[in-house]
Amino acid sequence: MLTQKGTLYIVSTPIGNLKDITFRAVEILKSVSLIAAEDTRRTKILLDHYGIQTPATSYYEYNKIRKADYLLRVLQEGRDVAMVSDAGTPGISDPGYNIISLAIDNSIPVVAIPGACALIAALAVSGKPTNKFLYEGFLPIKPIKRINRLRELKELNITIVLYESPHRLVKTLNDILSVFGDVEIALSRELTKKFEEIRRDKTADLIEHFTTHKPLGEFTLVI
Repeated sequence: MLTQKGTLYIVSTPIGNLKDITFRAVEILKSVSLIAAEDTRRTKILLDHYGIQTPATSYYEYNKIRKADYLLRVLQEGRDVAMVSDAGTPGISDPGYNIISLAIDNSIPVVAIPGACALIAALAVSGKPTNKFLYEGFLPIKPIKRINRLRELKELNITIVLYESPHRLVKTLNDILSVFGDVEIALSRELTKKFEEIRRDKTADLIEHFTTHKPLGEFTLVI
C-alpha cells in the first residue's frame, strides 16, 4: 500500500511584531511533524511565544542541498512539514525556493499560509504607484554589476522595490543617485518593530542622513 505523501506548508511569520501572525499559521505550526527554519534560534522565539512544541530543523543557504534531501524523505513518508524563514514569507530572497521546487517536482502538495511580507508592507506605505512594480530583491554586490542593473531598472519606468543590508546602504544610495538622479525614495527599516522608521526623502538627503547616522537593521527601498 502506497503511503500518502505529506504536505509542505509555506508559512509566513512576523517580520517584527510577534502578534503579526495568523491563527491559521499557529495551527499549522502546531500540527505538522517538523518545522524547517532558516534560523532555528530565531524561530524558537516565535514558537516559545505561542507554546508551539513542534521540533525544528535548520534549512538555510549553506545546507540547502543536503537538508532538502532529508526534508523530501520526510514528506514522502507522509509527514507534513512547515517551512518558515527568519521573518516574513518563505521563498522571497531566501533558500526556500529550492525545497518548494523539489517538492513540486516530486508531486508533493505545497500549500501557502499567507501573512506578513516586508516588501508588500513597505510598498503599501511608500506613497509610490503600486499598480505596476518590480521586486528586485538585493542588487549585485559588485559595483559595476550594481550600476548596470540600476540602469536597466531605470528604463522600466515602474516602481522598484529593493532590499538592502545596513553595511551596503550608503553605497547603494550613491549608485541610485548617479543613475536615477536625486529622486525621492521611500525607505523603510525595522517594520512593525519598536524602532520602525519610514523616511520619504530625496536620495541626496538620505545619503547625508545615513552618512552621519549609522544604518541599523534591514532596509526596504521603494523607488
